[in-house]
Parts: sequence; structure tokens; C-alpha cells
Amino acid sequence: MELSLTFRSRSPFLPPKRNSSSTHPPKLSIPIISPTPALQLQGTHRLTVEAAARKKKKKKIEGVSEELNSIVSLNLDYASARRRVRSAFMEVQQQLDHCLFKMAPPGVITDEWIERNSKVLEIFFRSWMPEPRMKIKGAVCFCHGYGDSCTFFFEGIARFIAASGYGVYAIDHPGFGLSGELQLKYIPTLVGVIRHPSTGPTTGSTDSTSDFSHSVFGTFCFDINFVAAKIEDDVTPSEPVLKFLTLLAKVMPTAKLVPQKDLAELMFREPRKQKMAVYNVISYDDRVRLRTAVELLKATKEIEMQMEKVSSPLLILHGAADNVTDPLVSQFLYENASSKDKTLKLYEEGYHCILEGEPDDRIYTVLNDIIEWLDARC
Repeated sequence: MELSLTFRSRSPFLPPKRNSSSTHPPKLSIPIISPTPALQLQGTHRLTVEAAARKKKKKKIEGVSEELNSIVSLNLDYASARRRVRSAFMEVQQQLDHCLFKMAPPGVITDEWIERNSKVLEIFFRSWMPEPRMKIKGAVCFCHGYGDSCTFFFEGIARFIAASGYGVYAIDHPGFGLSGELQLKYIPTLVGVIRHPSTGPTTGSTDSTSDFSHSVFGTFCFDINFVAAKIEDDVTPSEPVLKFLTLLAKVMPTAKLVPQKDLAELMFREPRKQKMAVYNVISYDDRVRLRTAVELLKATKEIEMQMEKVSSPLLILHGAADNVTDPLVSQFLYENASSKDKTLKLYEEGYHCILEGEPDDRIYTVLNDIIEWLDARC
């Protein structure tokens, strides 16, 4: 199955739009470079036998057909393959026995499209809007975590927030999910991504905009005064190894050499939900590329020294038993941010994925905490 998406195209994964103009969600206003109409998206690379031999062998997903397992084993270095895999697994994902998929509030209007940003990179956008008769209270812009996408668990989170009266916008960062570029090619500097037009969308629908960031890539939102996260020492390379990797990154920036633990057990408290993580088929689960690892560690240390510059209203949510990103840094951010309006909630026994991997009642509690906080300020 070949997918060829044109510039500023609506996603082929969505059903046909309704004719009513009232159901059309407002678009994001971002600087773009307009190519010719015939310009096609990058990433039409085909999987070769040589590439297949080099790529990391993936475990079979239980409960799905051999055909789907064959599709998910594709080399996901390029967006064309990731888009194909996502398309094949959409129905399977929606049938998972997870509260985020089962609750799916009715009436939410979704849309997705692809644009080229100022660096001519293909950026995948997705939006969730309240039903037409509901007044929009504000907009929420989501910044996904490292290796992730805005198309899996966040789908349920976004629908819940949209059903509560908020327009929700999200992107896949360059090299992630359905956006273009070599999958997690490498991040030469976080500053370039933070100030990239694609990571700070603005909307014309409301004056009240909140930023919702997750995990280590909450770093991207720090430039607009939001949440940051520090990588736990237990999952960080030792100092000698880090120094060696820093030197090596200068000559081999894209090499996948940084050791990475299997974090699923550390991220999901409920074993049943932990097993569902494998269905996030376009997430990046390979070793971290050298330059990316160095920049992530460098950025978190720099941010720790600038937390007093955070002045916007803050809602900081963290699992108290998180062994991936350190809860102490959330406490440190709360104590040192200059914001006059700040709230810290530490969830007892909560792991890293407090919105995806906790018991259902805890997930609902966290979602309601977010809505209550937004409602009080919008």
C-alpha cells in the first residue's frame, strides 16, 4: 500500500468531512514555505533486503494476524513506512481494552493534516474540537514525549479534554510519528526544536491557550514557560560513559549506540496496560542516537539552573514512584518557579505514565484534575 500525501493535505486516515461549515475546526496559523502543488511528501524510500537485515528485529505482537506483524516489522526510519503501519493498526488500536479508548466521548470533531514548516520539514498535525454547539473555553497545545507520537494513547486524552470544551492541537515532532525526516535522525540542538515554528502552534479561536507537555520532551515547552523533566540517574549513562559519548557524538551523531533499558515496566504500573504499549507501533524503541542523547542530558541540566524564569501559571503532575523522570525535579520546579499561580500534584504510587499506565480510577482522577485546573483559569 503506497501512501502519497500532498502538501497541506488532509490525512487519508480520516473519513470524508461533513458538508456543514460549522464542523470545520480552526486551522493553526504558522509560517510555511509553499511548494508547488505537485510536490509530494518525502519518504518514499522502499525497504530493501539490506536495510531489513540491518534493522532491529521486533517481537511479534500477540493477537494480531501474520500480515499485521509483517507490516509492523518494516523499517520505520522513514515517514512513508510509519504512515503505512499506523493506517494498518488504527482499527486494532481502537479496540484495545483500555479506558482511554473505551470512553471516547461522542461529538468530538477530529482532523489531521500535513504541512511544511519554515525548514521545509513535513509536520503532522492533529486536532480535536468540541461538538459545534459547545462554546470553546480555550485551546490546549500538546507536546509529546521522547520517541512517542500524538496518535496513540493521547487520542483518548485529547478526546476527554475536547469534550470538556477545549480545542486540542498536537503535532508529531520532526522525525517522530507521522512527521517527516529520518526517524529520530538526531537532534543537533534542542534550542532549534524549541523555537521551531512547528512546536509552538497558535490558534485564532481563543485568547486562552495552555501548553500540555509530557516527560523529558516537556523540555520543548520550557521556552514558553512550562514543565521540564530530569532523566533519572538510574537510566542515565555513568559520567565516564557520558564523556565518551559526547566526544563520539561529534563524529557519529546519528549512530544508535547509547544503551537503553526496557522502560515499559518502569513506565506502566498496571501489567495489563503495560502489555498494550506494544500497540504503539510507530513509537521509537531503538537505541538513542548519540547526538540526541547528549543534547537531552545537556538540556535538562541547563533547565535545572533556570527554573526561576518560569513565570506562567503551572500545573505540575507527577507520579511519586516515577523511576524514569525524577519527581524531585517537579518539586524543585514548584519551589523555584517565579509564577504566582502554581500547583503541584504528586500521585502516590504513580509511575511515569500517570495518564496511560495507572489503574482506571487514577487515570480519571488525573484527567479531572487537568480539567478542573483549566476551568478555573479559562
